[in-house]
Amino acid sequence: MALPGSLRRQPASRGLVSHCTHHHIVVFLLTFFSYSLLHASRKTFSNVKVSISSQWTPSCLNSTAPELRPYELWNSSRLFPNAEEATLFLGTLDTIFLFSYAMGLFVSGIVGDRLNLRWVLSFGMCSSALVVFFFGTLTEWLHFYNKWFYCCLWVVNGLLQSTGWPCVVAVMGNWFGKAGRGFVFGLWSACASVGNILGAFLASCVLKYGYEYAFLVTASVQFAGGVIVFFGLLTSPKEVGLPELGADEDDSVEEDANRPLMGNDDADDDDRNYSIQATDTDNQPKAIGFFQACCLPGVVLYSLAYACLKLVNYSFFFWLPFYLSNNFGWKEAEADQLSIWYDVGGIIGGTIQGLISDVLQKRAPVLATSLLFAVGSLFGYSRSPNSKPINAVIMAFTGFFIGGPSNMISSAISADLGRQDLVKGSSEALATVTGIVDGTGSVGAAVGQYLVSLIQENLGWMWVFYFFILMTSSTILFISPLIVREIKLLLHERRLRMLAE
Repeated sequence: MALPGSLRRQPASRGLVSHCTHHHIVVFLLTFFSYSLLHASRKTFSNVKVSISSQWTPSCLNSTAPELRPYELWNSSRLFPNAEEATLFLGTLDTIFLFSYAMGLFVSGIVGDRLNLRWVLSFGMCSSALVVFFFGTLTEWLHFYNKWFYCCLWVVNGLLQSTGWPCVVAVMGNWFGKAGRGFVFGLWSACASVGNILGAFLASCVLKYGYEYAFLVTASVQFAGGVIVFFGLLTSPKEVGLPELGADEDDSVEEDANRPLMGNDDADDDDRNYSIQATDTDNQPKAIGFFQACCLPGVVLYSLAYACLKLVNYSFFFWLPFYLSNNFGWKEAEADQLSIWYDVGGIIGGTIQGLISDVLQKRAPVLATSLLFAVGSLFGYSRSPNSKPINAVIMAFTGFFIGGPSNMISSAISADLGRQDLVKGSSEALATVTGIVDGTGSVGAAVGQYLVSLIQENLGWMWVFYFFILMTSSTILFISPLIVREIKLLLHERRLRMLAE
């Protein structure tokens, strides 16, 4: 008994390897490191929070302030009467950044589907680097300290940084089809974690000279990366004369390997894959509208789930070094280096879980299983002893079960959602859908950062972790309809295979 094409599982690597060229490798690396540099500049801010808080509070109330600093200069930089208010303002800056980042994502996705992705990405990287330089370096060199100026700069930085993710995901979607997408995007989505590691490393290396030099180094590297992207990135295969995805896939194996996971299960088996860019240059389809993208199956549920999950993931991103230094009394540079283990766990988690989802050809059950373990790892990490090795191990497991699902939703699942059968007639959808998913996630993360600072100030760090557990459980709740549907499909496929044997 022959199985339907949609039920035949082919090796995910076959279509991937057979179509991989050196152009694919260059695109993979350029998009990977471009977003890594964007994340490195964000990580720098979280890594120097203790130093900034020390600079903004009176030396008589802050034991971490440098003793040799001239009193006049120190007094001129006093923005807050105590460290608690400085910490609350830092949390407010995180919230401001994420809200502007979220609003920018909704717009950047639409812009990315209508303009040249290379131009948009390069402009965002270079402009954001200049803003980071003004925020952290120039203001310190000029001894200019103003809360409203900091807020305005961080709003602009959020808007500029929002150009990154929709563009790089869209470019990757143009070059890499469904074959092995979970593994490829799982490995590629480690770019954020690599950026966190890079940012923490650069900050810890120059922090002893002053926090302004941490901003200077990351901004310079990011600006250089934007220039390289402008001259070196190819946004689609047609720019070098290669066929676009699905254009040369004539055999049924390749057709099946490239069918989107989010596609219609009742569609004809002979349907072909399609690319984000139209293959017919004489009849370009119109880009999909914002509300049309919201109505695509799974977009709203995954967006709400990502809002809860990104809140937790970004709370670790923004507050982990501060938590380690504040709660355990460890030096700021040591806390920065130790926080890297969370990102290491996220890199491994995203890659392994993406590979498993390729084998199962289902995403939601893999996410749910990981998130259930994440609840336990959060509970365990909240009770971590004052031991760096033990803390690092539990932190890595926490990153594996939280960072892994977060990477999958923001990359592989966003690519699946933006390449459904329903948007074949308007295939310019991937950047828009990615912007919606990541934008909604950033709204949740923005609200979360302010809540974390409030909960920590009034109730303590233990209640912050209880809040994380609640948000992780809510993530599972939002994708539960998708979990049930995909498990039913798995069982149905298994019954058909048993009948065919």
